[in-house]
Amino acid sequence: MELSHNELRNLEKLLLERKNELVREGETGQQAEEVVELDQARVGRLSRMDAMQAQAMSLETGRRRRQHLLEVDAAIERIRSDEYGGCFECGEDINPKRLEADPVATLCIACAQALE
Repeated sequence: MELSHNELRNLEKLLLERKNELVREGETGQQAEEVVELDQARVGRLSRMDAMQAQAMSLETGRRRRQHLLEVDAAIERIRSDEYGGCFECGEDINPKRLEADPVATLCIACAQALE
């Protein structure tokens, strides 16, 4: 089941919107990823531990956001090079409903389930 030109354009638009969201989120999340200050005279031990935990969560969120941004960019590139929609494992077309739900998907349902 091959994707139509309109379906591809709609998915590309969705991916570009998601990319813009991720970039905006990255801009606002950078401050939360900054190093926690070591001055215990200004901040109590427990407050500092809380700040370090919040920083660790922000770092992981940032890492996941950057990874997703790479996946979005790769999907946009596949659309533009007419390589989008095929399963990386078996080569069959990925169901358009799956791509609507997850436009960065690189595996069909059967291959994704087999990997789990």
